[in-house]
Amino acid sequence: MRQMHLGAFMRPTTIHTGAWRFPGAFPDANFNFTHLKRFAQTLERGCFDAFFMADHLAVLNMPMEALQRSHTVTSFDPLTLLPALAAVTERIGLIATASTTFEQPYLIARKFASLDHLSNGRAGWNIVTTSNPDAALNFGQDAQMDHGDRYRRGREFYDVVTGLWDSWADDAFLRDVEGGRFFDPARLHVLDHQGEFFRVRGPLNVARPVQGWPVIVQAGASDAGRQLAAETAEVVFAGGSTLADGQAFYRDMKQRAAAAGRDPAHLKILPGCFVVIGDTLQQAQDKRALLDSLVHYQSGLASLSIAIGHDASGFDPDAPLPPLPPSNASKSGQQRVLDMAARESLTVRHLAQRLGGYAGVAMVGTPTMIADTMQEWIEQEGSDGFNVMFSDLPAGLDDFVGQVVPELQRRGLFRTAYAGTTLRDHLGLPRPGNRFFPA
Repeated sequence: MRQMHLGAFMRPTTIHTGAWRFPGAFPDANFNFTHLKRFAQTLERGCFDAFFMADHLAVLNMPMEALQRSHTVTSFDPLTLLPALAAVTERIGLIATASTTFEQPYLIARKFASLDHLSNGRAGWNIVTTSNPDAALNFGQDAQMDHGDRYRRGREFYDVVTGLWDSWADDAFLRDVEGGRFFDPARLHVLDHQGEFFRVRGPLNVARPVQGWPVIVQAGASDAGRQLAAETAEVVFAGGSTLADGQAFYRDMKQRAAAAGRDPAHLKILPGCFVVIGDTLQQAQDKRALLDSLVHYQSGLASLSIAIGHDASGFDPDAPLPPLPPSNASKSGQQRVLDMAARESLTVRHLAQRLGGYAGVAMVGTPTMIADTMQEWIEQEGSDGFNVMFSDLPAGLDDFVGQVVPELQRRGLFRTAYAGTTLRDHLGLPRPGNRFFPA
């Protein structure tokens, strides 16, 4: 039986915009290190593959009536937070988002190499091309870069970063006290990259990462995003809302990976999965209904506007979504909303409620029911596992680790202990060879 992989998603508190208000939840879960430490350590007790810290580079541009209700306005920089979590955990992988649109390759290569060493081989880089136009205003730009340009820049960025990680052979550092040589110059490569977007000399001033390269993660679902993932990623955080969606995405990505000359088994598909657990189905459904009721309409409307790349405040709330002009925002995000609206005949008001809550894969029920659904996705090749989003913190996390994980383990679907020490070990991924110093 195929083993599943489990990551845990953290984007400020949880994905659901009403979750910070849920009775018993920690409203400051995303900005309190005590809570975040507990979060990571609980995941590690549950043998999760990784903790994933999403990120955004701007306070979201939405009306103040909505913004004042949003828990997304403040969160730690992931590459500051994850080294701190590395010090209080031992096995769980640590994945951070970093943008190829507004960062520089040398700095990103250096930070992730450092995280991989500090964590003894548990780092992962979620490559994002940043579709949020407000982020551009924080980096001296008047408008967001064109969608196609962002992906070309992202592909070159990946080439530079991985080239920098290969600056040093694994055996480059002699540290020969008697002979007085710290490293072997023959085992050092100067990248000297000259490209469309970047000029980077190198070498990186950090030794080659423990994993060779930190694990590469990608979440783009547009055609350009899928192609970038097929060529570069080892884990894909997917969207969608049904098993049929998952199966179609799974087939497409595995085929693209094979066409790119890669082993499809080395591309792990982990859709986001929002989990609401109850002792009975009715209890879980009531909990979901309460969560959804905590989403203010203005917050939902703002979430809808971001998803479609247009201000939805002027739309008739009780009419269908009107035709939309082209947008430079996330193509796949907009298309998911359009597909959902057409499939379920949703009004703008219903779409806002759904987007303000959670509109992707949701599993609502008892621990056994949730394990049944997860098992179906694995057996029917809808995914290789899940990037789990908890209904509330800490209770939703505790319920999953305490009730769902043991059920998955009982069925032989999930590990009962870590077999290795690195994130690549957990995911069953090979260590990349050094392109400049082949074994």
